[in-house]
Amino acid sequence: MHSLQSDGSASVARAREFDPEIKDMASYIHNYKIDSDLAYETARYVFLDTVGCGLEALRFKECTKLLGPIVPGTVVPHGTRIPGTPYVLDPINGAFNIGAMIRWLDYNDCWLAAEWGHPSDNLGGILAVADWISRTNRAGGHVGNGTIIKIKDVLGSMIKAHEIQGCLALENSFNKVGLDHVVLVKVATAGVVSKMLGLQERQTADAISQAWVDGQSLRTYRHSPNTMARKSWAAGDACQRAVNLVMKVQKGEQGVPTVLSAPVWGFYDVAFKGKKFEFQRPYGSYVMENILFKVSYPAEFHSQTAIEAAKIIHAQMKEVGKTAEDIEKITIRTHEACIRIIDKQHKPMDNFADRDHCIQYMVATMLVFNRLLATDYTDGSEAATSPLVESLRRNISCVEDPEFTKTYHDPNMRSIPNALTVTLKDGTVLEEKVVEAPLGHKLRREEAKPEILEKFERHLSPHFAEERVKMLVNLGRDKEKLENMGIDEYMDLYVKEKLQW
Repeated sequence: MHSLQSDGSASVARAREFDPEIKDMASYIHNYKIDSDLAYETARYVFLDTVGCGLEALRFKECTKLLGPIVPGTVVPHGTRIPGTPYVLDPINGAFNIGAMIRWLDYNDCWLAAEWGHPSDNLGGILAVADWISRTNRAGGHVGNGTIIKIKDVLGSMIKAHEIQGCLALENSFNKVGLDHVVLVKVATAGVVSKMLGLQERQTADAISQAWVDGQSLRTYRHSPNTMARKSWAAGDACQRAVNLVMKVQKGEQGVPTVLSAPVWGFYDVAFKGKKFEFQRPYGSYVMENILFKVSYPAEFHSQTAIEAAKIIHAQMKEVGKTAEDIEKITIRTHEACIRIIDKQHKPMDNFADRDHCIQYMVATMLVFNRLLATDYTDGSEAATSPLVESLRRNISCVEDPEFTKTYHDPNMRSIPNALTVTLKDGTVLEEKVVEAPLGHKLRREEAKPEILEKFERHLSPHFAEERVKMLVNLGRDKEKLENMGIDEYMDLYVKEKLQW
């Protein structure tokens, strides 16, 4: 018996042209050849750093409570392995698990422009699908093109996901219309995952259009009074939705050709105040080449240079016998985006999510304790319960320097500057300390590379024996060996029999 065709819209959708913005993304994914050694080299460091950030998140119960199979005990045949856990999941839930781990501590890479974001969030969907494809094909299946996906293939997918998310972010501010940047994770992941699954260019356009038509997250969970843990799993949710939509397209679901431009009902009119997207540059490998690493501190990126400056000031004060208790006030000269996102001088610090997105809290913690760790954000921690941190926090004010804002947006500089001026209680005003580019910026990339590997090793150490840690770090250094390794074989190196925390 033949199934009945109940929807005549399929042929109509096929006949219409896609919005050019969507066609450009699909064409880039399928036709652009990456020939940048710098992009691949940077992607390797991003890959290692991102996996390490995910492992570090497993030490926090608020993260691990959300992980694992939806129905406890479920093990999916040839499923996605979740690093640092015993879980074997379907690729959709696997994308959520890996994506949530990656983003939980706000310690993976960063991209700052008209829109902010963390392009390595896309690795949640990329890793989950690549691992599942490879295990299925190794077992005799035929998913995608029937091949085993190598880590170099994963790096290529990362470069293209970074490029789509980052180029869309350069000139288009989603935060100014109240939308969260994870919409770009959903779009970029949908695009690259569709290619991995063997879909044709037209189907990739279908998948990208489905990601745009999907309901988009509001930023309210990142801002007072609603700051909450959802900001830590929002990227995992975007990865999960992207993979789910691609698999629907794989089964024949059609796209929405004019999802962006349709009058009244399209994304531009409904969600973007009638504006069309603007583009600064064509898609290539610019974003990966210029990506920002969070090397030193698990902190929202607009604060990184302020924390570096605070550490220097702490050392200078110690030399003259002064401490944070001697500080009357601090002025932070900064850029507009910092003020809009993390200037929370007089807002209550109710939870982890409030603290890791408050520049005053982060600077105060560094000046009081000469450190800033992920554990300093937790409820009941030494920093969170410190009367000195709280009183100092409320005496730190931010002012915008238009020149800092200008260099922040300059595509040739892309600096994230902050300058701290400390006034002591005896009236002494310390010389202003300016830090324009944080460790992890392209201008300081070579300086950062050893630190990135040290960070990776530090995140591995609580989970694995010393011999395994050494092996994983050395493998990460070995470009040829790593790139030619099957992604499923690599993921096997991170399997644990049980969660440790």
